[in-house]
Amino acid sequence: MPRKPGSMYHEIKQQAYTRREYMGGVPVSRITQFVLGNKTEHFPIKIDLLSKENCQIRHTALESARIAANRALEKTAGVTDYRITIRVYPHHVLRENKQATGAGADRVSQGMRASFGKIVGTAARVKNHQIIMTVETLERNIKFARNALKKASSKLPPPCEIKIAS
Repeated sequence: MPRKPGSMYHEIKQQAYTRREYMGGVPVSRITQFVLGNKTEHFPIKIDLLSKENCQIRHTALESARIAANRALEKTAGVTDYRITIRVYPHHVLRENKQATGAGADRVSQGMRASFGKIVGTAARVKNHQIIMTVETLERNIKFARNALKKASSKLPPPCEIKIAS
């Protein structure tokens, strides 16, 4: 079965579906680390990536944004001169009513009968102007950090803005 486009899950349509103890087979989140870079040092500059609208961000999109930002900063700023923090967690469980396709699908498919859906992934619910990702760095690396967050925002569904916090 082909993977459905992320635009199907972009809007917040129903009540949050988060109680994993009552459901079986929730796939593991693709995000492997939430804090990257130098975890011990204190950095004076903090740059945030904010969402410009309410939406859901799938765990796969968060992971690809994390990888893009980390790779860009590793190459330009150096391994020890930054810290990236992912500030949202994919709690919301996504469901999909699978439809049969191909020859004879009309005899196999049940349509909308018992259409609650099977679990296909997780997503983070993000509000307007909520911080998605933070980069802490030194003053000489501000340009590199902004560029890394710009690359990360292209992997995420909502339009984003970059804001220097301090």
